[in-house]
Amino acid sequence: MPYNSALSVTVSVTSKNMSNASPAVVTESAYLTLHYRLSSADGTDIVTTFGTNPATLMLGQNQLAPFLEERLLGMAEGEHKTFTLSAADAFGERNPELIQWVSKATLDENSVPDADYKAGDLVDFAAPGGGRFAGMLREMGEDAALFDFNHPLAGQSLQFEVKLLSVL
Repeated sequence: MPYNSALSVTVSVTSKNMSNASPAVVTESAYLTLHYRLSSADGTDIVTTFGTNPATLMLGQNQLAPFLEERLLGMAEGEHKTFTLSAADAFGERNPELIQWVSKATLDENSVPDADYKAGDLVDFAAPGGGRFAGMLREMGEDAALFDFNHPLAGQSLQFEVKLLSVL
């Protein structure tokens, strides 16, 4: 009998230690499975995985914007948090210098030639060195077009909700 009670105490202690194990924490190169929602300050969803399959990603691989990844660092597996991001902490304030006129010749050379663009269209441009960038067409003139090269979410406060399902 004493042997069994000692075994019982050992099992009980082991079980207690296992339940107190610290959950995995997000590091700069963690592999994560999570649900997330990015919404406007009024709660309108911009993108969400809640209600669908969770996202699986590795931090540091440009799968999320760096300012979103920063919010995940130090979170423990199982945590559910909502972060309020000011415009400056999210996609930045709107920069009036990024609203520029582009000649139709430059537009044709660096996008789809002779395309029938309309105000509100997001136009993809070739950049020097082979890169790409985009601008929102605000106005089409006879010889030039007015583009806003700010990020579409620049100047907006956002909510970032995260439910961290697993951390490896």
